[in-house]
Amino acid sequence: MTAPLLALTDIHLTFGGTPLLEGAGFAVGTGERLALVGRNGSGKSTLLKIAAGLVEPDRGERIAQQGITIRYLPQEPDLAGHATVAAFVEAGLGPNDDPHRARQLLQALGLTGDEAPQRLSGGEARRAALARALAPEPDILLLDEPTNHLDLPAIEWLERTLQQSRSALVLISHDRRFLQNLSQATVWLDRGITRRLDQGFAGFESWRDEILEREETERHKLDRRIEAETEWSRQGISARRKRNQGRLRALTSLRETRRSERRAAGMVKMSVSEGELSGKLVIEATNIAKRFGERAVVRDLSLRVQRGDRIGIVGPNGAGKTTLLGLLTGTLAPDTGTVRLGANLQVVTLDQRRAALDPGWTLAQALTDGAGDTVVVGGQRRHVVSYMKDFLFPPEQARTPIGVLSGGERGRLMLARALAAPSNLLVLDEPTNDLDLETLDLLQEMLGDYPGTVLLVSHDRDFLDRVVTSTLAFEGDGRWTEYAGGYSDMLTQRGEPAAAPAKTAKPRSEAAAPRQSTGPKRRLGFKESHALKTLPGRIEKLQAEIAALQAKFADPTLYARDPDGFTRTAAALETARAALAAAEDEWLALELLREEIEG
Repeated sequence: MTAPLLALTDIHLTFGGTPLLEGAGFAVGTGERLALVGRNGSGKSTLLKIAAGLVEPDRGERIAQQGITIRYLPQEPDLAGHATVAAFVEAGLGPNDDPHRARQLLQALGLTGDEAPQRLSGGEARRAALARALAPEPDILLLDEPTNHLDLPAIEWLERTLQQSRSALVLISHDRRFLQNLSQATVWLDRGITRRLDQGFAGFESWRDEILEREETERHKLDRRIEAETEWSRQGISARRKRNQGRLRALTSLRETRRSERRAAGMVKMSVSEGELSGKLVIEATNIAKRFGERAVVRDLSLRVQRGDRIGIVGPNGAGKTTLLGLLTGTLAPDTGTVRLGANLQVVTLDQRRAALDPGWTLAQALTDGAGDTVVVGGQRRHVVSYMKDFLFPPEQARTPIGVLSGGERGRLMLARALAAPSNLLVLDEPTNDLDLETLDLLQEMLGDYPGTVLLVSHDRDFLDRVVTSTLAFEGDGRWTEYAGGYSDMLTQRGEPAAAPAKTAKPRSEAAAPRQSTGPKRRLGFKESHALKTLPGRIEKLQAEIAALQAKFADPTLYARDPDGFTRTAAALETARAALAAAEDEWLALELLREEIEG
């Protein structure tokens, strides 16, 4: 077996008296692509810095083959000390690297190289750092949240570039679609140790849930301290994964209803529509337009938003997504056209900048605005510690100062504050930035339960597919088009294929112009596979139960001697027959799906 290019073994590291890594490690071979996943605060970024040689562990071994090149992309690139972006990128080149490739990558990422680093936005700094990491075509790329602050065209370009690269890859990302399309193996960092799955991220979540479910069945063997600290989070992850399947089915139904409404809209007179929509209309924009100087941001847009709609807004950076939100919510006036808002709107906004909080406040004070130890959620008072758990904060963090929270923890805190406020219209501008996968599951579940309306700006394709009922997409030159369904539905209606997962490394090549490739193959999820195995047994039990109940009815004296028993038996028989019909329908639907996938 070929020796790995880089291996970390039995890595231990403690910060401030609390062990962060307790025997973690991984190995990466030539051309191999690993997804490194785990909760925010689990130590993923620290482990990647150890792999890059930037942090020394307390104990353990880092072995890198002699002569290999490694490039590391941090979450927050530092361009200080360089006069231009080009100088920053070229400073990362080796003596035999091609400087022309650095310029080509910068141009492909929308930069000239002449920009002053101190004037770059977060997204531009991320692009410059990506060019620096990619330009030398290293043996190993260590990428920490490379898609943060990138727009969709840049994310898809980066996917294609990495698919064409022969560099080995260790990748941390909250973007499910990005991980699915690039990874060949998955390393899970959990409670200080690592486990490896020799499959890409597409197989990770069901594998993780199986492990967590096995741990739950053996919980009586665990130390009470471990049980108290981890039980709530492990149960939450597993339960949410199961409930999310129901959310997706409900979302499919919503989308079908949405498509039907779109087809019928042209046949309904406006006066009838207004009567039918009384109390349901949230926003009605009619032929609105907005320009800044010579640039058209919105041109002749008409849109009707009804209660319960969840609309995703997508487009490249600079397209005007935030401006469009302002127009639709009435905080910005259009140059022409009208925007009519529904009655009694209560709007809560979570913007990209994340409203500043007093860094001296504790987490509990931030949630209660410094008043007491309860927070009002949905009209009901809850203890702040109970509400914190909903957002995966353990009780001991209640007195943690906000200033020491990680980016992901701050993102969760802002979500907790926003979602606690009374609202019937949520306006979320890039809510998924810095959130880990479990928190994205939580946010998806909450939006699935939310009875109001959602306007969502996001570059997370998987999150859009899971949450929204329609997608408002930028078409260029200030024009926006609404498509029924999520991001993948939009691509289908445009006639564009989705990005495909990479299975093997491809030859090195120069930066290419954006293009699309084929979509990932549908697979049965863990719950679906489990249901296929267990439903036949459940059907047999229900059939036996029905036969036993029918045998009771065969007694002609049952009603005369036991009227209450007769009624109970009749009710039980009706319930069992309904359960049997539902189980048979579910098994048939899953069997048809299995045959379609395997066929």
